[in-house]
Amino acid sequence: MIQLKNDRYLRALLKKPVDITPVWMMRQAGRYLPEYKAIRNAAGGFMSLCKNAELACEVTLQPLRRYELDAAIIFSDILTIPDAMGLGLYFTTDEGPKFSNPINCRADVKKLFIPDPEHELNYVMNVVRTVRYNLKGKVPLIGFSGSPWTLATYMVEGGSSKSFKKIKKMMYNEPQILHLLLDKLAESVILYLNAQIKAGAQSIMIFDTWGGILTSDDYLEFSLYYMHKIVDNLLYENEGIRVPVTLFTKGGSQWLEKMANTGCDALSLDWTIDIKDARLRVGNKVALQGNMDPSMLYANSDRIEQEVANILKKFGSNNGHIFNLGHGIHNDISPENINDFIEAVHRLSRVYHLK
Repeated sequence: MIQLKNDRYLRALLKKPVDITPVWMMRQAGRYLPEYKAIRNAAGGFMSLCKNAELACEVTLQPLRRYELDAAIIFSDILTIPDAMGLGLYFTTDEGPKFSNPINCRADVKKLFIPDPEHELNYVMNVVRTVRYNLKGKVPLIGFSGSPWTLATYMVEGGSSKSFKKIKKMMYNEPQILHLLLDKLAESVILYLNAQIKAGAQSIMIFDTWGGILTSDDYLEFSLYYMHKIVDNLLYENEGIRVPVTLFTKGGSQWLEKMANTGCDALSLDWTIDIKDARLRVGNKVALQGNMDPSMLYANSDRIEQEVANILKKFGSNNGHIFNLGHGIHNDISPENINDFIEAVHRLSRVYHLK
């Protein structure tokens, strides 16, 4: 086992002291980098890139060559599990992900099988193993999955949605069918994430992109319940080292306390909540990740630095802050602005970690 040269991301997740606040970005491996676009074109499409371990590894490492990031995240997609279940994932230029065989009824759910991570999803495990080897211990590697609720929205809607009419119709009229689907997805995610951990992922993140569209009661029943089940069944450690788990519900700030009670190690925050208020609400129960508005990266370096300073000040001198964006980086952000952002986090955070 190669010793980590930079473990401040893992230490911060476990609320241990660090020298400076660690920083990484959601979607840091990808579409805003010109070198990524060249690789994707050569691969012949997004999923072709995801399924090529060498190319996916290259894309994962690209941002680490440009920036002093404190973690790498595997290049993959949240919809790998539904695709492996046989729903026929494809991507359109204007509308994003689509499924040829969406879920419409109980019979469709019953036909779904639980994918074997080392068979149907073996290409993801190969990416994890390849990236972990090529990182050479530079920084920790993050594995991830979509939450059962978020995966279900795509599977029932047949792709992206603005109104979520189909899945809400199922949720309110035939909730037992939706629970059957969510149970299968939770079981699949548990196997998938545990396989990523065994393959070398040193931290896990669960993306609940669409939990925030639910009412409070529905969120607890159809989203958080299943994320809690996943947290309860993930491998606690691998290679003799603790594997921290982060939950992220976009638009989920009203449920922070309940999310913290799942036993996760950290909560990722979107930009709509003040991080000082979030810390007051959850105390030292979990670490917090976030939470700059991704659009702030359109600003000039002085404005970016001002926002970084503001968020660091609001979090204060407590241990357990991982600096990140409140959601994924936009695809037309200037790569130069990102360097200003990361440099500002590291430089300005040092004062909060002096002993």
